[in-house]
Amino acid sequence: MPSSDDPSTDPLHADGAPRRKKVKKKKTARAAGRSTGKPVSKADKILRVERRTTTIAGEGEMVMLPSLAAPAWEFIHPRCARRRREDLEEVEAMIEAGEPDVAREELVWLLSECPDFLDAHLQLGLLALEEDDPKLARGHFGRAVELGFKALETAGNPRPLPYSLPGNRPFFESAKGLVHALLESGRKGMAVETAKKIAALDPADPLGLIRLAAGGQGEKA
Repeated sequence: MPSSDDPSTDPLHADGAPRRKKVKKKKTARAAGRSTGKPVSKADKILRVERRTTTIAGEGEMVMLPSLAAPAWEFIHPRCARRRREDLEEVEAMIEAGEPDVAREELVWLLSECPDFLDAHLQLGLLALEEDDPKLARGHFGRAVELGFKALETAGNPRPLPYSLPGNRPFFESAKGLVHALLESGRKGMAVETAKKIAALDPADPLGLIRLAAGGQGEKA
């Protein structure tokens, strides 16, 4: 029987899985969702991938690639998403304060301004799971995964795409949420297929998607 800290058992709280970040509440409130007033081009709103061959700095941390002879790839999130990091932190604070409806409205607004904002799709999926709505969660997580595969296809389907690189984590965490939501909806076949596609991008499968999908219940009639 899997232990409570098994990364394949709970997409919300297990190690390596999507989870809420602990954020410090700001002393002065800033109106969430305010535009910076700077024009945003279409290119600034598109998710893409870049080749990595050396140690890189990302999200405030250093990541050492296993081998320079085997380049890896990382998602580069749209500029509009990077500019809205503080908005996302405020959303997480709203959720912690017990205001999921307000947080949801803000996330929808963020996506209206920045459709490829993977973290916003991820947060909406988590909200849906927390409210026992796997069908809705499936839609939000699925959109994030779809955007990731679209960016990969545009780049020629490069591999590997390690979870260890910071830019890739929202994609993989959304994928785990999708597998979980599919299982909760009785769609084990789709869950297994999705897990295999994601694991092919990072054969180490650090979030245990293959094991998670294999342990789910059968298809609903």
